[in-house]
Amino acid sequence: MTTTLGGGSLESAGVLAGSRRRQVREQLVRYLVAAAALTSVLITGGIVGSLLYRAVEFLINLANPPAVDLEAAREGIGFANLWSDQWAPRFYQFDIKTLLVGSVIVTIVAMVVAGPVGLGAAVYLSEYANDRVRKVVKPVLEVLAGIPSVVLGFFALRWIAPNIVQRVFVEADAQSLLAAGLGVGLLTIPLMASISEDAMRSVPRSLREASAGLGARHKTTTLSVVLPAAVSGLVAAFIVAVSRAIGETMVVFLAAGASGNSAQFTLSPLERGSTMTAAMASQASGTDGTISELSFGSLFFVGFVLFVITFTLNLIAAGFVRRVRQVY
Repeated sequence: MTTTLGGGSLESAGVLAGSRRRQVREQLVRYLVAAAALTSVLITGGIVGSLLYRAVEFLINLANPPAVDLEAAREGIGFANLWSDQWAPRFYQFDIKTLLVGSVIVTIVAMVVAGPVGLGAAVYLSEYANDRVRKVVKPVLEVLAGIPSVVLGFFALRWIAPNIVQRVFVEADAQSLLAAGLGVGLLTIPLMASISEDAMRSVPRSLREASAGLGARHKTTTLSVVLPAAVSGLVAAFIVAVSRAIGETMVVFLAAGASGNSAQFTLSPLERGSTMTAAMASQASGTDGTISELSFGSLFFVGFVLFVITFTLNLIAAGFVRRVRQVY
């Protein structure tokens, strides 16, 4: 069967669709890809559901300690223990603000380092470096991303803390939130630089040429044309870097100094402290039966709070990017 169109002939849709075997293969591939996508959704939902269930269970047990936690029952603990002056799950002190403030301090310090350095590196690679220099500098910069975080943790502990933090601030502890934040900042620079550079490179060359045609200098073009045009990608890079800094574990675990599964509340970056991820790692090291069920449940509560924070940050970033994104 043929169909005439404009004086020519077109084969029927059935012939164009190919053989029956080809259609079966295409259908099979579509089902496999859909199954892979559904599996990832189910895994994500399972993780979130597990966190939520165990977090709610922890809150219920906090109000009514289970029979196995006789010491907790004698202490008469309750929701007030979520807002005390220290994080010490083994002693039934679950002050969440200690971990929240520690996480905020480390993240701010990290972004003070990674933000300007990463963005500056991205501007240089995108707008000033020639192809030969870019091929050398960018891989070297990204080598930082390949360094294990535990190595940077030891570097922050053994070099950054004594040679930078304690020399500038004599009163600083040997381990501090500031040293941990500087280490996390080094770890975050490649991520910030790479995503920012990709965003700036995606700005059409025609915009740069139009700015130059109007007599603008290179600096003016970069600051007034390229950066505003790439603002959605730059914001996305910043949010991803913040999420990376909040989620870092080993650097803070080693350099912040809050050991023994406990941390005192502090607003000073020069003192020892802990973050949500480091507290989870420290607490998980005692899951060999030496901690109570209630203390173990606090891991899931902190994990759920961390999930809510990072999920909210990503929602805010996605909304901002959609609002300011420019399509060329």
